[in-house]
Amino acid sequence: MSKIIYTNNAPDAIGPYSQAVVTGNLVFTSGQIAINPESGNIEAETIEAQTEQVCKNICAILEAAGTDIKKVVKTVCFLSDMGDFAKFNEVYGKYFTGKPARSCVAVKTLPKNVLVEVDTIAEV
Repeated sequence: MSKIIYTNNAPDAIGPYSQAVVTGNLVFTSGQIAINPESGNIEAETIEAQTEQVCKNICAILEAAGTDIKKVVKTVCFLSDMGDFAKFNEVYGKYFTGKPARSCVAVKTLPKNVLVEVDTIAEV
């Protein structure tokens, strides 16, 4: 049986989906963009600042699910510009110290025209 995860410490979903779902011993987070949960707005403008907000949002959701970023086993990362790859990695590496498996692709457009979106799979 699956469990829907919700926390006020991360942005509300901007569509018909959940922040995360736990099934078995895994939690699947929905893609997180750089929305500040306190204001509901995109405030960060650089790839570094947006990645920082994305990682904070992921941490809040994982905490609500009863786990943390150290237990992430897989990430999927979407960048609006692969030219931001190195700067993205600098911030990403501060958070994902366990070096989970990862896919990282450039996409044409992301929601709200952000620069980065990340989703995760973690052990609970």
